[in-house]
Amino acid sequence: MKKLYDENTNWKEIYFAGGCFWGVEAYMGEIDGVLETSCGYANGNTKNPTYIEVCHMEIGHAETVYVKYDCDKISLKKLLKYYFRIINPISLNKQGNDVGTQYRTGVYFVNKEDEKIIQEELEKLQKFYDSPIVVENLPLKCYYLAEEYHQDYLQKNPNGYCHVNISSAKDIIIDAEKYPRLSQEELSKKLTDLQIYVTQHSGTEKPFTHEYWDFFGEGIYVDVTSEEPLFSSKDKFKCSCGWASFSKPIAPEVIKYLRDESHGMIRIEVRSRCGNAHLGHVFDDGPRELGGVRYCINGAALEFIPVDDLEKRGYSYLKKIFE
Repeated sequence: MKKLYDENTNWKEIYFAGGCFWGVEAYMGEIDGVLETSCGYANGNTKNPTYIEVCHMEIGHAETVYVKYDCDKISLKKLLKYYFRIINPISLNKQGNDVGTQYRTGVYFVNKEDEKIIQEELEKLQKFYDSPIVVENLPLKCYYLAEEYHQDYLQKNPNGYCHVNISSAKDIIIDAEKYPRLSQEELSKKLTDLQIYVTQHSGTEKPFTHEYWDFFGEGIYVDVTSEEPLFSSKDKFKCSCGWASFSKPIAPEVIKYLRDESHGMIRIEVRSRCGNAHLGHVFDDGPRELGGVRYCINGAALEFIPVDDLEKRGYSYLKKIFE
């Protein structure tokens, strides 16, 4: 896949191995800022391998996607976050239904300065897994274009096999570094007693007491402790439970899930990623047409920001939710 772009574009390149390259290429090609992609075989031990050789001989190549991207539109850090969304980083030599060393995960760089960026992002990702991450972070040793029929395979064969949710390339990425966790002293100055009780002590406000439970203005809801975006009014629905109810978060990574056995019940607690604030719980009794999930959230854990205020509050990148 190749898009039209100005010859003066500030571009860089990176290589991603993430299982079958058909889906990975199609996914990467949909990301805003990606200029060019191709399917190939990387970091193996032979020259100009064929697909049959890669699949049936131990020659060390990984199915890999070349990505050229516009540095002024997307950073390597953000590209890595998109990549992490479509792989199982703790699965060795297996992605989706595909098994073999050719389906291993890896990021192969040509610019030495990228190695540190990749390593830092892998270390951040590791915090979300108990098992070790097995994604390679290596310099590109070699890359050979795959056969022509592999290039843009899913464009040519729309019903072809794909282990990747390609539509998620249009999903929003929220950078955790923009929303640092505050100290207890800072929180005590910023929050009300109710907000501290709910977010810091896993408290629950009384039902029907917070305005957000039946408020449906257009905008986003952010973590009151860190201002990280969590939910959108687009995913809020009416519910008689007495708390704000959402069908999903703005981005999956902004929510953490913990087993809660308090009060003689077994529930799934939801907390914010950056602030580690208690938000509420998630249940499987939501509207079926919205996915069947209900995030039952304390209003005291949230701050509502209207659409008209997104830009001045630093959330202009979320305006596309409402376009």
